Amino acid sequence: MLEPSHNDELPTIPGKRYFTIGEVSELCAVKPHVLRYWEQEFPQLNPVKRRGNRRYYQRQDVLMIRQIRSLLYEQGFTIGGARQRMSGDEARDDTTQYKQLIRQMITELEDVLQVLKN
Repeated sequence: MLEPSHNDELPTIPGKRYFTIGEVSELCAVKPHVLRYWEQEFPQLNPVKRRGNRRYYQRQDVLMIRQIRSLLYEQGFTIGGARQRMSGDEARDDTTQYKQLIRQMITELEDVLQVLKN
């Protein structure tokens, strides 16, 4: 998972249900062609496809992409190693994803509270 020190580098995930590939690209600092490639390499990453084969990612997909990005770019895993890590640690990763999601929600709620105070 992303370590807390790396969370500051990536933008906050908005409270939307679905994200386009362009939005996910910006949220995860990864180019769209890389996201399409990762879909082939990581079976867990399976965005919803609608009309015209357009991809729509959910929040859990964005968190998973951030995890893959961290494994590959920050921790130095190969694609095969990252795939093995993702498939072997699914139960632990789910817990970590929920913790990250809760941290994200707390941050967003604190932002809302700041806006309401002003």
